[in-house]
Amino acid sequence: MIDNPEIQSVKQRFGIIGNSPLLNHAIQVAMQAAPTDMTVLINGESGSGKESFSKIIHSLSLRKHGKFIAINCGAIPEGTIDSELFGHEKGSFTGAHEARKGYFEVTDGGSIFLDEIGEMPLGTQARLLRVLENGEFIKVGSSKVLKTNVRVITATNVKLLNAVEKGKFREDLYYRLNTVPIFVPPLRERGEDVVLLFRKFTSDFSEKYHVRPISLDNEAQVALMRYSFPGNIRQLKNIAEQISLLESEREVDAETLARYLPSENTRLPMTLPSMSKNSESSDFSERDLLYKVLFDMKKDMNELKKLVLESYKNGGLNQTIIQKHQGLFEDMDSGFGSPESTESNPSYVPLVLDSQKSNSSNNEEYEDDVIEDIIHEEDDNSLSLEKKEKEMILRALRKHNNKRKYAASDLGISERTLYRKIKQYEIDQ
Repeated sequence: MIDNPEIQSVKQRFGIIGNSPLLNHAIQVAMQAAPTDMTVLINGESGSGKESFSKIIHSLSLRKHGKFIAINCGAIPEGTIDSELFGHEKGSFTGAHEARKGYFEVTDGGSIFLDEIGEMPLGTQARLLRVLENGEFIKVGSSKVLKTNVRVITATNVKLLNAVEKGKFREDLYYRLNTVPIFVPPLRERGEDVVLLFRKFTSDFSEKYHVRPISLDNEAQVALMRYSFPGNIRQLKNIAEQISLLESEREVDAETLARYLPSENTRLPMTLPSMSKNSESSDFSERDLLYKVLFDMKKDMNELKKLVLESYKNGGLNQTIIQKHQGLFEDMDSGFGSPESTESNPSYVPLVLDSQKSNSSNNEEYEDDVIEDIIHEEDDNSLSLEKKEKEMILRALRKHNNKRKYAASDLGISERTLYRKIKQYEIDQ
């Protein structure tokens, strides 16, 4: 299939780089489905190039002279997605000052690409099913049935069957969309394509900025192919451009390359392990994000307790203060003063305070100062869930230069949820 001239022609036309058998098979299926009006479901991880396949299908179809619109269902707020797709009448809701045509009406005779279809609300899914079955839809705020003739191409980066089992996606709609499935392979399964793409990105950079292109030695090429690239092609392009900009030595070895390959263990929230074998690794939720925040807060509090106990051991705190708040330290490994803790911990060393600090007149003043400091320190470190969540969102946005889609992917939440959080915390971009 690699030598198929038709596939090579499509690759050149749409700028697709690579010779992976999985990639070639996906292109072959897209070419076969294009002349028909059958609904296509493109499966693949975020950043793997699913939108390119939707353009291949439209451009090789009988509708190629009609309109083509790409919609990201995860980027449209739930309250307005029906209006965006199907239109609305004047006065149908607050802010509807005039009637508006939806995308299904505008693209009549053409094709519409619905990316992240798994993020579509259940109510909108029912409307979409009606369009697919008989080409009918109703505008928001209207009772008039309208007709449209649109080719629907969809894409998802989650396993829709898992969403069906959880009640988040309609089963009848899934089978209606999955008439022709296309699987776009992730970058880590494309072998030497990674090196070809890296070379393409560095060549584009050198041509644009008139610098000598970067090249990789053999060991660096092997290291590049071994990396999993969770961000797929987008991540590879980002790394290639970073190296092209920052490295003065134009031949890069494996050690230099390793500095640009981020660790796959990140501080950003990740999904918690599921006991179900069928659960999907990318099925993130806000609950998981909150769990991560709570775990981090517990860790911070334990560190604070250790700090206070260490100060106590070094004679920096009055013994009565520790005894007064003894309950706070019951979950710590080190005891203080009780016979039980001494017996259970053989390495325990009794703490003895300097008797010279026990002056009664100065002790009360010293104790008050210490209590005030402890309360202040505790306030600084006991961050609220909202503050932690806002901090992580800001960190993700900075990492991805305020690109919400990539930040949302890193955080493990939908782009629509991230948009709502940005509004909630009044984050400036």
